[in-house]
Amino acid sequence: MKTSASSALSRRTFLRGTGVAIGLPFLDSMIPRRARAASGDVPDVRRLLTICSPLGIHTPYLFPEKPGKDYTPSRYLEPLAAHREKFTVISGIHHPDVDGGHSAEKSYLTGAAHPGQPSFRNTISLDQYAAERIGHLTRVPSLTLSANNTSLSYTRSGVPIPAEGRPSKLFARLFLEGTETEKAAQMRRIKDGQSIMDLVMDQTQQMTKKLGREDHDTLDQYFTSVRELEQRLVIAEDWAKKPKPKVEMEPPTDIEDRANFTGRMKLMYDLIFLAFQTDSTRLITFCGAGGNEVVSLNGVDDGWHNLSHHGKDPAKIEQLAIIEREEMRLFAELLTRLEEVKEGDHSLLDQSAILLGSNLGNASSHNNTNLPIVTAGGRMKHAGYLAFEGEQEGKTPPLANLFVNYLQHLGIEADEFATGKTTMPGIEMG
Repeated sequence: MKTSASSALSRRTFLRGTGVAIGLPFLDSMIPRRARAASGDVPDVRRLLTICSPLGIHTPYLFPEKPGKDYTPSRYLEPLAAHREKFTVISGIHHPDVDGGHSAEKSYLTGAAHPGQPSFRNTISLDQYAAERIGHLTRVPSLTLSANNTSLSYTRSGVPIPAEGRPSKLFARLFLEGTETEKAAQMRRIKDGQSIMDLVMDQTQQMTKKLGREDHDTLDQYFTSVRELEQRLVIAEDWAKKPKPKVEMEPPTDIEDRANFTGRMKLMYDLIFLAFQTDSTRLITFCGAGGNEVVSLNGVDDGWHNLSHHGKDPAKIEQLAIIEREEMRLFAELLTRLEEVKEGDHSLLDQSAILLGSNLGNASSHNNTNLPIVTAGGRMKHAGYLAFEGEQEGKTPPLANLFVNYLQHLGIEADEFATGKTTMPGIEMG
């Protein structure tokens, strides 16, 4: 199955020039109600948010006992009850050949095999694959966020993209206009990049007369890459001249106390919500909190990481459950906010495909199979609880199948990604 973006494109206005179609920014429709008042035609704007819980999620408290849509909510799913029709819980899946315990975090969105080995080389992450295709449509092509300085995003060369962990800097990047001096400096950096591209093109074109056919083919590929970079620089220059959206939220103050887990996560979720609502970006990765800190929640007096290695100790599991249920409560709050905002006939949640999960299936034993996966929102027909056959190769679909669903939700023509060769069985595209 392939889902074309043509239906969405026909409802947008495009500028055409220099061989590239550039979507006009969604700046005049930042507040969906205002957009509907001005025009009955609201752009079909799709988003993707991927969230990783780096210390895992205790699966016995996540997975229901009975598969299907009529399941009884588990302890962790109770906070999500209001959104039952808009999420699917999946058990029994993983990334094939992705092992190494915590090292598997590097492959969470790439599916690259054996991340714990010295020879490991990563591949492009899901968000960056999408950013190559739709990132130019927004001021910020993608956001890589973290509450613990860990990046989930990787370039096509397998290089990690540094994560932003300070809400104050993120807010400034999205919503604060710089001084005239700062704006001029930004424009100079863009112009410098364009000048370098011009110089590179001039120099390489002078070489072509001396090259054979194979070298010509190689240079053609190189020229294509350079032209694409030039086009991105032109788009960056265009965005730099446009005003940033205005929001009611005051510039946030960073929470330095890592024990304030609730405050830190909520602040990031507030900014993720605003980034989507204002269409500042459509692609966000977020690595959540999780370290050695003792979080400030009633009933918790041990370090989070230590509790994740509970060894089936009931007392440790109970403290861990307090933390992880709070994670689910905060996630439910985000879903509620997205559901309350309407864009045409759909909610912002319908327009946003969301992954919540972990690279660890059993954090206590550093196991990387039977991953805890919740997929919410998006243009998908949710299935309640999908339970696959655990670790039986050939009987369980890879996690990357779900990534194909996400790409199709975004309007990107894709039948495969990484080890995913089709969409996730049981989840139909809406």
